This record gives sequence, C-alpha cells and structure tokens, in this order.
Amino acid sequence: MKPINSGYPGCRHLYCFIAGLVAFALLSATVCNIYASDLTRVHVLGNVQIDEETIRLGHIAKIEGNDPQMTQRLSGIVVGRAPLPGHSRKLDGARIKTRLKQNRIDLTQLVLDLPPSITVSRSFIDVSQEKIKELVSDHISANLLSGNSNASIKSIQVSEGLRLPNGRITYKVRAPRGRDMVGQVPFSVNFDVNGKLYKRIWTTVTIEVLAKVVITKKPLGRHKPITEDDIMVLEMDLAKVPSDVITDPEVVLGKRTRRAIGSKTVLRANLVEFPPLVKRGDVVVIVAETNGLKITALGHVKKKGALGDRIPVVNFESKKVLYARVMDSNTVKIDF
Repeated sequence: MKPINSGYPGCRHLYCFIAGLVAFALLSATVCNIYASDLTRVHVLGNVQIDEETIRLGHIAKIEGNDPQMTQRLSGIVVGRAPLPGHSRKLDGARIKTRLKQNRIDLTQLVLDLPPSITVSRSFIDVSQEKIKELVSDHISANLLSGNSNASIKSIQVSEGLRLPNGRITYKVRAPRGRDMVGQVPFSVNFDVNGKLYKRIWTTVTIEVLAKVVITKKPLGRHKPITEDDIMVLEMDLAKVPSDVITDPEVVLGKRTRRAIGSKTVLRANLVEFPPLVKRGDVVVIVAETNGLKITALGHVKKKGALGDRIPVVNFESKKVLYARVMDSNTVKIDF
C-alpha cells in the first residue's frame, strides 16, 4: 500500500476547509465576546439581609456593566416590600423578570443570573419585655416618684417585646394626664426610628403609696361625737382605700358620724359631719359686710346647719328669706 502523499490535491482542499472552520470559530468567539462585553450582568443572590422597608434590585443583586446609567437604573428598580424586622420572605425569578419588564428593561441587553429562589430577611434590633420594663421603671423613679419615700413600684406588666428596624432609635415614656400615681396606672412607650414613630407599647404599672389613714377602733352609732378613743391611725396603701379618705385625726375630732359605722372602717369625708350649731326656729344675728360697712339684723333659722353650712334665715324686720353661712351658734353671715 502506498503512503498518503501530502501533496495530493484532495488533501490540500481538506486542509483549507478545516483551516477555514477554525478561523470562523475564532472570529465568532471574538464577536460574541465583544457583544457580551456590551451587556449588563445581573447576578441575583440567593440569600440577602437588608435594612430598608423596600426591596430594590440593587439590594439583592450584583450588577456589573459598562453603562453607569443602566447600572444605576437597574439598582433602583423596586422588587417588592421588605418583610418586617426579624422576618423573611421568598422571591422567585419570575417576579424579578416581571419587574424588569414593567420598568421597560430589554432583557436581551442583560446577562441575567437567577437562582431558583431568593430569600430576603430584614435586620432588626431586639427590644425585650425586660428592657421595656427597665425603661419605664427608670422614668417613673426619676420623674414621678423622686423624693417620695412612701411610694414604690410593685410591678410592671408588658404584653410584648418588639423588633425594631436598624436605625437611630429613640423612645419616650408617657404618663396619663390628670391621673394620680397610685394603684394600676397605664403608661405608653413610643419608639421612634430615625425620628418617626414606629411602635407604641402599652404597659400597666402598679404603684404602691403608703399613707397614714384614720380608721375606727369600734362600732360607732349615728350622730356619735368622735373622740380620740374612737379612732386610730394605720398605714395603708392608698390604692386600696377611697380617694376621699381622711389622713389627719384632727380633721374628725369634734365632728360626729353621719350614720352608724362599723369597727375598722376607714373614715371618709362623707362619713362625718360637724354637729349642727343652729336648728330650725333658732334666733340668730344676721351679719352683712360690704365695702367696710357692717349691717346686723335679727332673724330666725328655717333649717338646721353646722359650721360653714349655708342656710335660709328670715329677717324679722323685712320678712325676706336670706341665705347666710353659719359662723357659730348665734351668728350667720351673708356672703356677697
């Protein structure tokens, strides 16, 4: 068998054909590389943590390209709403493509690298229930109970902790207006993030205020004059007694009971009264004073009255009914 002769015309044609194919392939690759270099590459990550409330493509993808305007435009495209702080949500590639098309992005101008799914989580700052209790306790102790050795915080109830987004966190504890700081008192805590209210938490604070109150030693009958032997002073939590409780024994001495009162009863203002100094039919001196001028007249009482009571009296001379305040057992005074 004769060896193949490289100078054979058919071989030369074959070699030329192969060389042409190689040259075409190299040229095609060069053209493709030049074309690809003009495209913007979008590599979407599978797991991302963000701080913002809105998910943008720039948060979840690495975007590279020669066109800065296109890169910036792609980065700002809104993909969806971010999850709550401390939570996550999943996105799929179809959503990314839809958002690109909605923003009139030509997908043929992109090299889009999409994972099967994208998990986006939101960073957070954890504020525990114990931390909220501490904030409330410090505020009350420093601003409301300072200097009152008889007052103390017994408990603070907080329904929940919270997760705040990253940012500049400030808070403010608010007490209810016009409310006595005793017993169960609601307090709110406002948490601001970057100067805007993010969450308001409500707490219930139990505040104990100890005070001396006057109570009866024994049962007292109706209209019984009250003496030192009838009462004693006991320290109690003001949250557990009526608001008009009597705390000073001197207030009740010399008064009488309005009705029968049992033993160990906390005395209140409406349970005692001054004994009447005048009764119906008594003759009294009616005094009227104005601009340095004092006028007196006699009259008779139409209704019993204790010290300070305003009662009707009849002027003997004019027969007119006047209203005057009881000053003592013989005198009433007209107020102008």
